[in-house]
This record gives sequence, C-alpha cells and structure tokens, in this order.
Amino acid sequence: MALIVHKYGGTSMGSTERIRNVARRVAKWARAGHQMVVVPSAMSGETNRLLALARELQPASPNAAQGAALARELDMIAATGEQVSVGLLAIALQSEGLEAVSYTGWQVPVETDSAYTKARIERIDDTRVRADLAAGKVVVITGFQGIDANGHITTLGRGGSDTSAVAVAAAMKAAECLIYTDVDGVYTTDPRVVPEARRLQAISFEEMLEMASLGSKVLQIRSVEFAGKYRVPLRVLSSFTPWDIPLDEEAASGTLITFEEDENMEQAVVSGIAFNRDEAKVTVMGVPDKPGIAYQILGPVADANIDVDVIIQNVSHDGRTDFSFTVHRNDYARTLDLLKSSVQPATSAAQVTGDPKICKVSIVGIGMRSHVGVASRMFRVLSEEGINIQMISTSEIKTSVVIDEKYMELAVRALHKAFDLDGPVPDTAAAA
Repeated sequence: MALIVHKYGGTSMGSTERIRNVARRVAKWARAGHQMVVVPSAMSGETNRLLALARELQPASPNAAQGAALARELDMIAATGEQVSVGLLAIALQSEGLEAVSYTGWQVPVETDSAYTKARIERIDDTRVRADLAAGKVVVITGFQGIDANGHITTLGRGGSDTSAVAVAAAMKAAECLIYTDVDGVYTTDPRVVPEARRLQAISFEEMLEMASLGSKVLQIRSVEFAGKYRVPLRVLSSFTPWDIPLDEEAASGTLITFEEDENMEQAVVSGIAFNRDEAKVTVMGVPDKPGIAYQILGPVADANIDVDVIIQNVSHDGRTDFSFTVHRNDYARTLDLLKSSVQPATSAAQVTGDPKICKVSIVGIGMRSHVGVASRMFRVLSEEGINIQMISTSEIKTSVVIDEKYMELAVRALHKAFDLDGPVPDTAAAA
C-alpha cells in the first residue's frame, strides 16, 4: 500500500476528544495497510496564548540586537505548542492499539535557514522516519518548526504546518498529502461572503497558488509552492466528517490540488474569486521620471523586509511622475514613516500619501489562457455596480483589481455571478 501524509490543523486538535478522533481516523488508514506520517498543528489558540505571554515580557522598543535575540526566543516558545500536540496524538494512537512515535522538527531533523519566525526548509533527513515506518510504526512529526545550522530551533511562520507536511511528503515521495481542516475543500470563493459558492472537486496547482497568494486562507502559499515544485498531490478535506466513513469515500472527498490539467479543468474560464482585505495603498507623488527611480523608492522598502504587491507608475508630466504600490496593512504605518523619513528627501518627492482602506479582488482560472475578453468582462461588471478601480494587476491566469474596501463584498458577489460560479457543478467538469 501507499505512504500517506496526514496534516491536521489546530481546530482538529482542539481538545482531547478531537485528538482521539484524529487517532481513530489515522488508525483506519494504517489498518488498511498504508504507511502513515502525521503532522499536527498546535491545539487551537495555543500558539497565540504562548506568544501573548512573550509580548507581556518583551522589551518595549527593542533595538536591532535585542530584536534578533527576541525572535530566537519567540521561536523557542512557539515551537512548544506542536510538541504537546504530537505527544498527545502519539499516546492516542497507542490507545488505538498502534505503535506510534512522535518527533520534534529538530529530532527528524527538518533543517532550515536561520530566519527566525519565518524560516525556510532546506532539507529533511528522513532516515529515522523511514526506519520507524519499516518497523510498522505510525510517525507523528511536529509541523511549523525545524532547526538551523547552528542548532537553534526555528519556526516557519503562520500556517507553517501545511508547509512542513508537504515538505515531508516531498522528501519521502509520498503518494498523497491530505490536509485536514475545518472546511471540506476549496470553494469558488468564501461561502461566508457568497452563500452560493460551491466546492471544487479539483483545482490546478497554478490556480491554487494564485488563490492562496491573493487572499484564500485554505492553504498557506508556501505549502502550495512546495507541492507544485516537487509535484506532491494535495487534497484538502474536512476533519469533522465522521472518522469511520469508508476509506474509499474519504480518499475521494474534498478538493484535489493537482499538476494534471485535464480537458474538463480547461472548460472553466474562471475557477474562483479571491479577495484580500489586508491591503493598503501608498503613493509617492512628484518623483523624477528617470532610470532607477523605482529602485530608489522600493529598495529601502525591501531592505526593511516589507513585501510589495501591486505596483503602478503613472505617465510622466514635466519630468515628474507618481508611483503607487500596495503593502500588507500591518506594514502601512511603517512604510509611510520610511518613505517620509528617507525616500522623500532622497528623491525630492512632492508628497507621500496613503490609503489603508482598500482591498484586492481577483478572478483566477487556467481557462483564461485560451479565452479573450475575460478582464474586460470583469471591468464591465464592476463598472455596472458603480465600483471604481484604483489599480490593476494581471498574470496569465488571473486579473486583480484594487478597490475601496467598502465595495469588496458587492464586487465578489457580482463577479461570482457574472462568471457563472453560482450554479451547480456540471457533470462533465471536475473543476468547473
């Protein structure tokens, strides 16, 4: 039988009863003959609790050296939540009559770089895990964490357990990585905004990568990148279905994220509508229109470790132009301060302004490659709803617009209906 990786989120691990149900589900797969590796998150709310304790004690305004030292200790603290989860799950599996063993990220080891609180996986040594699997054991590995070259504990950032699970699946060449969450798959958009949203039976890695990067919270974007790079089949499914449903039924449930783009998937011009409220727009007005000006503005922003998303440079007038870009809303105040204190004097910019009350709405679909007029249709729909577009960004399979935040839900509903995503799933299209 196959080597399968299961990943369970914090809500799935939220109580001893839920952990017991996870153990029963894993045991069902193991008794069917599969080799099982399980990557659970910390119990729901535990990481927030731990980091809140740290915030009560940390320096009020840490300098650079204190900040680096603080980041190391934050990883030391945050990593303990997953350590508790793997131990509890291993005990629950033992209660089911299975041999089970738990490992932390540094025991496997999962080797990472030294970027505390947002480390990246560089290598996984699977020797120890393979030996346990060969001995008939279920192996439970902490998500979200690893160890750097200096022996320090690192964490991968929020949602890092998804990345851990996919990385383990890639390293061990697992047949499939199943991501169990509190939702039953990937939807055409958030059902809380559009009740008519429907679950996709399948979606391509490219589409899922765009959806994740554009605001869909189902999977962490780095986990999708990892899966696409190493061609690991992913399936998103619910951990709240009864644990004892037939294995074949469970194995075919949820949404399959695949690198195989079949003809049915091509029939969907737009597969989903993504949105992101956590955006803010910044504009540097009246900068010289000359070579290198974009670097003069964005270089210091990048050096401050601030991610930039949509970028627009306006047409030059009298040798001057306006330069606008978006950042995460949490970085808005810091970006404005940086631009006003260093970039504006260095570039002789006339003014620095911003708007934290914007959002990004996107249409995504691999079918956009072979269909013309999709973007113009999107713009027409928004125009008919009286929604002004402030910025536009496109790629081969997506079009994104920046609009006023107050119109976000209206835009999503209108686009969802306009691209025929409200109706039932066609019998002939797996991902329509």
